[in-house]
Amino acid sequence: MDVNAAVAAAAAIGGACTGVIAMLAFRWSERDQKKPTRTSMRPDSNAPLPPGVDTVLSVLSSSAVVLDESDSVVKASSAAYALGLVRGGRLAVEAMLNMARDTRRDGEIRQVELDLPRRGTGRGEALAVSARVAPLGSRLVLLLVEDLTEARRIEAVRRDFVANVSHELKTPVGALSLLSEAVMDASDDPEAVERFAGRMQIEATRLTNLVQEIIDLSRVQNDDPLEDAEPVRVDELVAEAIDRCRQQAGSKQITMAAGGTAELRIWGNRGQLAAALGNLVENAVNYSPARTRVGIAARRLSVPGGDQIEIAVTDQGIGISEKDRERVFERFYRVDPARSRATGGTGLGLAIVKHVAASHGGEVTVWSSEGQGSTFTLRLPEASVRERDRSSDGPPVVNGDEGGPHGPAHPDTLEPFPAPEVLP
Repeated sequence: MDVNAAVAAAAAIGGACTGVIAMLAFRWSERDQKKPTRTSMRPDSNAPLPPGVDTVLSVLSSSAVVLDESDSVVKASSAAYALGLVRGGRLAVEAMLNMARDTRRDGEIRQVELDLPRRGTGRGEALAVSARVAPLGSRLVLLLVEDLTEARRIEAVRRDFVANVSHELKTPVGALSLLSEAVMDASDDPEAVERFAGRMQIEATRLTNLVQEIIDLSRVQNDDPLEDAEPVRVDELVAEAIDRCRQQAGSKQITMAAGGTAELRIWGNRGQLAAALGNLVENAVNYSPARTRVGIAARRLSVPGGDQIEIAVTDQGIGISEKDRERVFERFYRVDPARSRATGGTGLGLAIVKHVAASHGGEVTVWSSEGQGSTFTLRLPEASVRERDRSSDGPPVVNGDEGGPHGPAHPDTLEPFPAPEVLP
């Protein structure tokens, strides 16, 4: 009898313990479910919002955050997490949190522009944002944040460009004004008039080149070169670039030679490609001393995503220092301002090359050693056989055959581009 009573008592105690453990587990589970999670704060959670607000927030381009009376995040868009505005279920920017509290208190809409640190960069770069806080119903507050970083960068570039253009235009215009006054004062001295008139021609030419390059740069930045794309022969581009610099090279006794350009074609806008390669060759001639050599070589590269054509322009000029190499493609930047004034350089040629390469899906790089010379390399997508067929007005091109005035010609029969030399 005593044994049965002991067994019953033990069973009762075990049942009570099991019940207590089950109750505690339920409470813990219920408490964990109430904890805010990133998923629960996304727009697909079931938080209480006025009708239609959830749908509106889901289509906004701005980063959106909805706060309740306790400053807890009720809803937050993915962009808000990406900008680092929301962390651990709370608004992480103190200035925005204070704005939300003020708006909850008086119901007024507030807006402010802030500079926030970028998440994970470690470089102290500022993220420019515009924050707008408005009441949402009787107890919620809506925060909309717009990223202004790119807009500010573009505005800074525009201001720098306008300032640089104004400075560059003012130099030749001022020179022309002074020279015209000198001509008037020296009207009774034919030799002085002739000398000043020669200087006026130089400044007028510099002004014309500057205006033309500004127009070219604007066109390159605004136009889509692939709208009028066609397969362009590399040897024709090289021949045009050499012909463009033939007079300058001859006056300095610079030899220009090209090789490896036969049978290679680039897919793109012919005018822009010719301007880009012409700028590279012209720079090589202008910054090379007399009796040196400028070489232009091309080859095909097999890379993931399709073959590319690499065109390298090499000179034996003054070279570029390491600190200048990172900036040579900036607009109006000159490695040697004194030499640029002597050669009529505007500082826009390499900027045009960079934009042409980027708009064609390629790139331009530079290798240089001071006192030994430089090599500018232009890499652009090759024109595939299908692209050649699509752009051809005549019958399809098969195995590289091309229709010409004398009938089709096999690539083996095409004459290679000769190595032109400019001699005094």
